[in-house]
Order: sequence, then structure tokens, then C-alpha cells
Amino acid sequence: MSASEILTQTATPGPRMVEIDIEGMTCASCVSRVERKLGKLEGVSAAVNLPLETAQVTVPAGISDQQILDTVNATGYTARLKNPPPLKHDGGHHHEQESHPSATPEHTDHMAHGGTAATLRPRLVLAAILTVPVFLISMFPALQFPHWGWVVGILTLPVVTWAAWPFHRAAAINARHLASTMDTLVSIGVSAAFLFSAVELGLDPTMTAHGMAMDGAHARLYFEVSAVVVTFLLLGRYLEARAKSKAGDALKALLSLGAKEATVLRNGVEVKIPATDLAVAEIFVVRPGEKIATDGIITDGSSAIDTALITGESMPVDVAVGDAVTGATINTSGRLLVRATRVGSETTLAQMGKLVSAAQASKAPIARLADRISAVFVPIVLAIAVLTFALWLLFSGDIQAAFTAAVAVLIIACPCALGLATPVGLLTGTGRAAQLGILIKGPQVLEDTRTVDTILLDKTGTVTEGKLSVVDVVALAGLPASEVLSFAGAVESRSEHPIAHAIAEHARNWGTLPDVEDFTSSPGGGVRANIEGRTVLAGRTGWLEDNGVELTGPHRAAQTAQQNLGTTAIWVAVDGEVAGLIALKDTIKAGSAAAIATLKELGLRPILLTGDNAAVAAQVAAAVGIAPEDVYADVLPEGKVSAVKALQAAGATVAMAGDGVNDAAALAQADLGIAMGSGTDVAIEAADLTVMGNDLGQVATAIALSRKTLGTIKTNLFWAFFYNAIGIPVAALGLLNPMIAGAAMAASSVLVVANSLRLRRFGR
Repeated sequence: MSASEILTQTATPGPRMVEIDIEGMTCASCVSRVERKLGKLEGVSAAVNLPLETAQVTVPAGISDQQILDTVNATGYTARLKNPPPLKHDGGHHHEQESHPSATPEHTDHMAHGGTAATLRPRLVLAAILTVPVFLISMFPALQFPHWGWVVGILTLPVVTWAAWPFHRAAAINARHLASTMDTLVSIGVSAAFLFSAVELGLDPTMTAHGMAMDGAHARLYFEVSAVVVTFLLLGRYLEARAKSKAGDALKALLSLGAKEATVLRNGVEVKIPATDLAVAEIFVVRPGEKIATDGIITDGSSAIDTALITGESMPVDVAVGDAVTGATINTSGRLLVRATRVGSETTLAQMGKLVSAAQASKAPIARLADRISAVFVPIVLAIAVLTFALWLLFSGDIQAAFTAAVAVLIIACPCALGLATPVGLLTGTGRAAQLGILIKGPQVLEDTRTVDTILLDKTGTVTEGKLSVVDVVALAGLPASEVLSFAGAVESRSEHPIAHAIAEHARNWGTLPDVEDFTSSPGGGVRANIEGRTVLAGRTGWLEDNGVELTGPHRAAQTAQQNLGTTAIWVAVDGEVAGLIALKDTIKAGSAAAIATLKELGLRPILLTGDNAAVAAQVAAAVGIAPEDVYADVLPEGKVSAVKALQAAGATVAMAGDGVNDAAALAQADLGIAMGSGTDVAIEAADLTVMGNDLGQVATAIALSRKTLGTIKTNLFWAFFYNAIGIPVAALGLLNPMIAGAAMAASSVLVVANSLRLRRFGR
């Protein structure tokens, strides 16, 4: 099954998912407030993403979209639905907005943390231009002149009003709802410094009338503090907004992969149309070097398809008539005619966008701690600032020192980095994973990869190619080998199992298959049908015995001989008697041994799990470096679940990698389910992690990247907490100048984002 077939989503009954854009959020406190308000609606739950400024809201029947919007708007923010506009051509890619919760990754810097980079830039420029003379005049006596205090105050006024407007606006909006955020701290601190200075200057207009006052009275002026703090914070938020836009680049690139145009065949004539106008069942032409316009089935031609952009695989995949192809992959050689099977929001590319952005919008368990702290942090800081001012005034009597310490507490305490630590790390990590052909379903997966110590690997299709080929047909009764093959091919032609495909294909190459009636199948056992009036069974030893077919010593000797050659032997019985054996062999994937070595380096114990016999399994295990005691052979589908449960009961934290229908239950049971992209919809749905290719190396990469992302988030949170834990008492003791506090606070946010962006280089 191709990549285009692995991401089909089935609608499930129950609550619907509504996605909204939210403008005006500036910190983790805002996120917590929106989630809390929405959560008060009966049956509603929400996950708000600060960098993307989006929310995914689970809404039960009876609650309208407008109620959701009204609730958010009443909280003090601006909300709007992500309505799907008509599909349109946009210069290189196409998609429906609704298909991608962050469909405009530019939104990562839209109103990001108080403004876009574009809207913050003029405020920053003005603040910087005015702050330089304010700082120089205030700090260097040689530059001071008569009445310089008034000049500095006038220069500072635009900085603390217009330039600092994003902080004041956010603080005012929240104040109307009797709430506070990190911007409340900034607004109060900056305003207090300016107003205190203005009052002091107004009460003593001669304070700087003669330049440098010998008594140091001008030291009661804090104009430079408010100007420098605003400038530093604006610089931090501007850099932060630009950096966060880069964090969304991976998803933006993913969504822009689609073809711009398609050449369709209409009445035998080739017509160029926008790729967005393609309809299901239309035939379109793909020439060498062109991108495939949408998911489809090849109806004419053969070629090799470069799927690296979708699956991360470097080698082109050979395709021919009847093969499925994925939109946005590249046709490298022959001319193809393709019948469109999925368009618009149903394509693999669109579904990938949905899964990636849904993961980015979800709430990691590790983020809950930050949210809970942020919800109560601001009121506590305000109380600490007031207490600091009061105690300094009480014990020192120095209003200047008391004011300086209180303002420093307000500025240093603003933990913007705390609100960014988790979502920016998650945004960058999942985006990089998508570039590598890895889909992480949600942030809980990151937690799971940290604890996994054992990984079960399904052999067929995961460790091996999964493309079995018939290497021998052994006749064991009166029927000739050709007839054994014909009967086996006919009965297996109705099955979806890879072994059945291989037998049926081989049989067709030798002749036409007879008609089949009354077909039945037993997963992991075998198949049965009536062919030309005769009852034909094909399957494993247990399947034949369950159906009353007796296996003699010579039969078993023939089976053992085939197994010793490393083949999989399938019995064929006709009318209750053994007719022969079909011997098949699989090939080990080129990168499996290296991938298993990497898994071991990650601290995982690899275990080979297969329905094949022990001899075949042992040969494969030896070739890829799996210990003999870690081979589970002759395992039925229900046995795979039992194997997972047994390991879990023994204390192991188990990951399971597989690609088939018979792996789905085990994938769901495992602590971490990993679906190979060559697999089935059922396997994908049951898994936590999906690798779009079929290379086992991607499984190791997925675990390593997930762990790296989690580690980055934890590092971010540590420094955010550590910074505030150290900074607040230092400021309260009067050991921190408010200007330095402002610079440090801005730097902490930029540091968190920069640390997260290192994930973009993972694997390079």
C-alpha cells in the first residue's frame, strides 16, 4: 500500500472538533484563561497553542460555534473560526485552510506574543532612537545640560506610550476582566517608573535646572529605566516573533509541496488547469520531472517516483499500472497517466498537515505544570513587589531604593519564557519530524518515547522487504507441481496477505487461475475455497490440522528441509489430502541491521516478532543483530498482543513497530505504537507514531527525535523556572537594576526560542 493510502481518516460519531484563531494572547496566563473559560461550557474542552495563536476545541452537540467565539471574546481576546475558503491557486501550493490547523504558518508570527514582527518593528525603531539619547544623557554627567530632565521626560513619553502600547493594551484588556498576565507586570513596572519620575520632576522643577545636581537629586528620575526596559522587551519580542516564524517553517514547507498545475485529459486533449481544480476520477498526465498533482492510481505507463519529500526515503520507487501514487511526489522518468482518487483536503499531503498541526496544537502533559504556575504567578508577583516596596521603605526609609527594588521585581518576574518553553519546542520538533517523513500524533508520544526500553519488531514489511517471492513448489501427492501451484494461486488470490499476493502473482505467471467459490479466511492461519468442485486449503500446519488434514513424517521432513533453507513453507491440501508445499522467501531490508544497532544505542532491546517459523525467524534475527533469545516465532495475531502484555507484565515499557492489519491490536496495546508507512489504515489508526516510509531506520530516527524534542522542552522549562526563581529574590534584595532586569527577561524568551530552533538541524 502506498503512502497515499495510509492517512485516510474515518469520521467518528460524537463531539466535533472546532478550530479557531485567537488574537491578543501574550503569555501562558492567557492560554490558561482561555482554556479555563471554554472548559466551563458543558462538555467543552480546549487545547490552546500560544505560538500558533490557535485553539482546538472539542464541542458536544448543542453548543454552537458562535457560543465558543462569544466565550473567547468575552474573555478579552479576539476569536474567529478557521473557515475553509474556496480552494485557490496560491503560487506553488494549494490546500484548504480547514485542512491545516496552522494552515498559514505565518500565523506563528501573527500577533505573536503581542504583535507580528512587522507591527513590532516600527515601535522598536522609535523606542531605540529615543532611548539612546535618554540613556546617554541620564547616565553620563558630561552630556547633561540645564533642564535636561524635562528633555529626557519628553523623549521618554512616546516610548512608554506608543512604543509600549502592546503591553498596556494587553494589561488593560485583562484588567477589565479582573485578570492579570505577564504584560500586567510590564505595564505596571514601566508606567510606575515613568510616573514616579514625572511626579518627582513636577514637584521639583529645578532638579536639573543647572545640569548635574551636586546633591544627586536627579537620581530620583527613572526615565531611562522605563525607556530602556521597553526597548529591551520590544527587541526581545521582535526577535522572538521572527524566530517563532522559523519554527513553523517545516509545516509551511510541507504544505507548499503540492503541484501548481495539472494536465488533464479531456476528450483525448491535454488541458492545463490549476491543480486545485482537479476532480476525483479525472485522468491527468505526469511527464518526467513533474510533480504528481494529487493522489491517484496509475492507468498507463511506468516510472520511478521520488517520494523523499513525503516519506523521507532517498531511493525512487518503481511504479507501474495499478500502483497508487501520492500527490507532491516527483515523477523521475516515464510518462504516466493517473486517475485521481483523492483531492483537496483528502490528499495525503493535506492529511499530513492535519496530523502535524493537530500534534502541535495539543497540550503536552509537561506543559500543564507551566500553565498551573502561570495562572497564579502574576498575583503573587504583584504581592511580592508591594511587599518589597513596603519592607524597603520600612527598614531603610529610602523611597528611591524601595521603588527601584519593587520595579525590578515586576520586570524580572515576567516569565514570558515559561509560556513559550513547551509550545515552541513542540512546534519545531514535530515540524522537523514531518520533514523527515515522521508523524508524531501528539505530545504524549514524546513522554512515552522517553520511558520505552523494549521494541517489538514485526518481521514482514518492517525488518524485511515484505515482498515474498515463490522459490519452489514441492508436489507431495499425485498432483503435478503446476496443478498444486494453480490451486494455491486461485485460493490465495482472494486474500490480502503478502504471502497470498506472492503465491497468486507467481501462479498467474504460469497460467490462468481457475474460478473460486465459497472463499473463507482465518487471519494468521490460512484460506479455504471450492475450486472446480474440489475443496482447497492453503496455510500453516495448525490450519491444516484444524481442518482434519493429516501430516505424515515425510510431509514434515519436506517442510523441515524448506525451513532449513530459510524459506517460509505454505501447505496446500486438496480434498483433505496434502498436495504439496509452496516455498517463499523474503529479503532483509538494506538498512535494517544499522537501524537495529541504532535502537540498541538508544537503550532499546529489539525483539523480532513473526508468524513465520523459528528457522526463518532465526536466520533473519542473526542477519540483523537480534539475539536468539529475543526471537518470537510462529506467533498468531492474538499472540502478538499476548507478547506485548507478557513483556509489560515483566516490567518492560514496550514499543511495537508494524505495518499490517494483524499488527493493529498489538500496536494499540503497546506503550508506544509505531506504524510503518507502507502499512494499512488500521495499523496507522492504532499507532502513536507513523513513519511515512518503510525504512526501519526511520523508526530509530523517530524515537531519537522525539526524545530530543522532549529534552529540549525540559531544558526550556528548567531555565525558565530557574531564571525566575533566582531573579525575583535578587531583585527584591535591591541587587538588580530594573534596566538589567528588562534585558535579562527579554533575553530569556529569545534563549528559549533559539534553543528550540536547534531541533531544525536534527539529522543533518
